[in-house]
Amino acid sequence: MAEKAEPTVPGAPTGGPAAPPRIAPWLVIYTVGRLAIAAALVLLLWWLGLEGFPGLLFGLLLSMPVSYVLLRPSRERLTEGLAARSVARQQAKQRLGARLSGDQPA
Repeated sequence: MAEKAEPTVPGAPTGGPAAPPRIAPWLVIYTVGRLAIAAALVLLLWWLGLEGFPGLLFGLLLSMPVSYVLLRPSRERLTEGLAARSVARQQAKQRLGARLSGDQPA
């Protein structure tokens, strides 16, 4: 039976856990990228003659797969950062539980 591997947090140069990565810059980059791609596609469709609500709707629908392909690197960095924060938060919760139960010295 295979044992479940415990997730690890990258270590700091001092040997302790590294600070969780900053997520806000990658979230801003991804969000602005999605909005820019959607706006560019809507404007392109309007320029090509598909005006009004249909152009807006098709531009927004087309922006989903285009964003999925073009914004892959920033989406992956954002996902890695969120996963690292989740692991760090779980480990901090376990340490706190151990200290509160008296299993670990403060």
